[in-house]
Amino acid sequence: MFVLANFINALATLVDFVLAAFTWIVVARAIISWVNPDPYNPIVRFLREVTDPFLYKIRRMIPFSVGGGIDFSPIILILAILFLRSFLVPTLHSLAVSLG
Repeated sequence: MFVLANFINALATLVDFVLAAFTWIVVARAIISWVNPDPYNPIVRFLREVTDPFLYKIRRMIPFSVGGGIDFSPIILILAILFLRSFLVPTLHSLAVSLG
């Protein structure tokens, strides 16, 4: 049973790392949106391709007119990531401890 506990513990660590990295990608995407970047730049294309599916889903749920022209979707996405990091990761760690 300790193998499963170690696997879940490693999975929790990996999920935490991926969510932390994605938070920084969303922050970079938000900062880049303040300027007029070259849309053919590979970094800009990567940031948009990775974050746009999540941001579009949030934008569909929250109308743009609510914020007075300000796009709050990156903030909402970061809050959702923080929720996952504070709920999912400790839950997986606790599950690993109870199995081990």
